[in-house]
Amino acid sequence: MIQRIRNAIKRMRNLQRVQNGSDSETENIRHLNTDELEAGLKEALTSPVDEGIVNLIVCRPDVGQREILQSAEFSLEIGLVGDNWSKKPYSKGPDGGPHPEMQVTMINSRVLDLITAGDSSRMAVPGDQLVVDFDISRENIPPGTRLNIGSAVIEVTEEPHTGCSQFVGWFGADAMRFVNSSRGRELCLRGINSKVVQSGVISQGDKITKG
Repeated sequence: MIQRIRNAIKRMRNLQRVQNGSDSETENIRHLNTDELEAGLKEALTSPVDEGIVNLIVCRPDVGQREILQSAEFSLEIGLVGDNWSKKPYSKGPDGGPHPEMQVTMINSRVLDLITAGDSSRMAVPGDQLVVDFDISRENIPPGTRLNIGSAVIEVTEEPHTGCSQFVGWFGADAMRFVNSSRGRELCLRGINSKVVQSGVISQGDKITKG
């Protein structure tokens, strides 16, 4: 237990250094080029299509902050309880509140392992609340698909989840072009957006099944 706590603290310190960009280790982080990403894609696309698993739950208490959780409550109103989604204004919304279709983001753990060059300490960096070993491509779970995860039900939404300038800083320009390509979007390499349709608790290791 003590070792697990120490490992978690180490991961969070590494993550903080990556986000601050002020540590010498940050400068040594390796970004894969396009050829390397393409070479690793076949292996990254071997996640199960019918029954997946939750590898990691990541909470973003505030901008630039990440907290790895063993278990978390997901609610209809605010998504992951403790996350800052509910504090993010959406300019096109009728009331300026958060985007209702971008409540919970999900990313494939094998794809993320590829993009991070196998650095497990950086799996929480992009801030997707659910890191899963599951085929999240549009072909396998198109928008409208409902997923049973723990005691919660999550619905995949239409809003695309794409790489941004922050993503370039974390993983490099080649990685952003890789996930944002037409093929990358179809495979949802950057991940997917979703929303909670049934409140419940999700824990690391929970199974994911289609509703």
